Amino acid sequence: MPAYGFAHLRSRRNHSDVIEYLERIQETLDPFAGRFVIHGPPAEVVEGTWPGSMVLIEFPGLAEARAWYDSPAYRSILRLRTDHIDGDLLLIEGVRPDYDPDERARKLQTEADREGQSTA
Repeated sequence: MPAYGFAHLRSRRNHSDVIEYLERIQETLDPFAGRFVIHGPPAEVVEGTWPGSMVLIEFPGLAEARAWYDSPAYRSILRLRTDHIDGDLLLIEGVRPDYDPDERARKLQTEADREGQSTA
């Protein structure tokens, strides 16, 4: 099941360290089959607010995502970004191709019923 590194970057500064980080990050992703899916384009906000930009990196699984983040290669460049960009980074597992949100709703309803908190 795929996993993702999701970053919400709230502020950026065009600093030489950030440029170096961008020049070097792909070589840290390659050994873990990581690839950029989203890389900071302006988003069309249709509900709520979204200060900043986002980055989404896909990995084959959560083990590869964790291994990338903990790798000496990535750790050696991490400060180039974190010293100049405020944000959050999450590692999160994706859903299977056959994911059914209706099945998830049924599971939540069963849990609510068991707890005496029916949603009906």
